[in-house]
Amino acid sequence: MKRFFKWLAYSGETKRMVCLANSRKMGERCVAGIELVDGKPVAWIRPVSKRPHEELAPRERQYANGNEPRLLDIIEVPVQEHRPKQYQSENWLIASNRKWKERGTFSWNELLRLVNHKKPLWINGHHTHNGYNDHVPLAEARTLDHSLRLVHVDRWKLHVFKVYYKPTVQAEFSFGGTSYRLKVTDPLIEETYIHTDGEYDLGESLLTISLGEPFNDCCYKLVAAVLRKP
Repeated sequence: MKRFFKWLAYSGETKRMVCLANSRKMGERCVAGIELVDGKPVAWIRPVSKRPHEELAPRERQYANGNEPRLLDIIEVPVQEHRPKQYQSENWLIASNRKWKERGTFSWNELLRLVNHKKPLWINGHHTHNGYNDHVPLAEARTLDHSLRLVHVDRWKLHVFKVYYKPTVQAEFSFGGTSYRLKVTDPLIEETYIHTDGEYDLGESLLTISLGEPFNDCCYKLVAAVLRKP
């Protein structure tokens, strides 16, 4: 009987989502996407662990064959419970004893239906030395009810440079008539461009923007994934 109740407590449910981010976080990864019910988009979901910063280790996020979730994969993610955290209302605690499963691939045309046209990107007017409209003070972030957006840009620019000898990648783009310059945490973009400083003009893309966890009383807007038009 005890074994039965233990299984019941951890069985939870399974969320089917299209993967829209598998970004770098605390040396591990942060995965996010939009839940699909009967093939229709419902709401953003961010699977998280029990760690203080909720990052996902390889054994928690990878498929049974050891492959990483890729952008546009349709994934079945076993979860235990909804675990909202301040403005990160999308967080769901994973069932770490169960593997994720790949169930197909989303197309670019299907992806365009998920774009959020609401403007602006949360709260603007706060800049860092190298960034522009790139963060929200924590006190203001606590008034928000979401932390993930998917936006469409016709063109944008990637900046690669060093800050105290550390390579940094930033995305510069305009959305709703407002300029942004945000840090990129998409590991595929980093691996492709981080080795050579410079500016790169890139074409039509969809950007997954995430409002990260508090750091020095600020919450930074991050480009968690870049989905370029095929």
